[in-house]
Amino acid sequence: MRALLQRVGRAAVRVEGQEIARIGPGLLILLGVSAQDPPGIETRLAERCAEFRIFEDEHGRMNHSVRDTGGAALVVPQFTLVADTSKGRRPSFDPAAAPEPAERAFTAFCEALAELRVPTGRGKFGASMEVELVNRGPATFLLETAS
Repeated sequence: MRALLQRVGRAAVRVEGQEIARIGPGLLILLGVSAQDPPGIETRLAERCAEFRIFEDEHGRMNHSVRDTGGAALVVPQFTLVADTSKGRRPSFDPAAAPEPAERAFTAFCEALAELRVPTGRGKFGASMEVELVNRGPATFLLETAS
């Protein structure tokens, strides 16, 4: 499982032109689910995201987490994050989880993040989405979990 975290001033997601979620300051999390992800990994990755210290303190250092700042998270499913790009000129999506288990893992991740007191908006699984964001920094980090 991979989570691409972007520290944002705001973010929104639209499906078929309709906005389905919006957040103010916090994290945009693009989430990729691998076929090899073990059960329970969603909770561990949600904890890392909630506690990952990438927000600045009073000295300008990255010492605060999204929970510390009272920020929110917008989680968008993105199976392309787990593509194999090691060979050729076209990505292989073989490492991605099948749609049903991937959707369950996406839902479990979002629920775990919300249980950690991070207000959580969601993209729509399986939909073509438009994601809008204002990246603060810019600051972007890839978190991966061991399978």
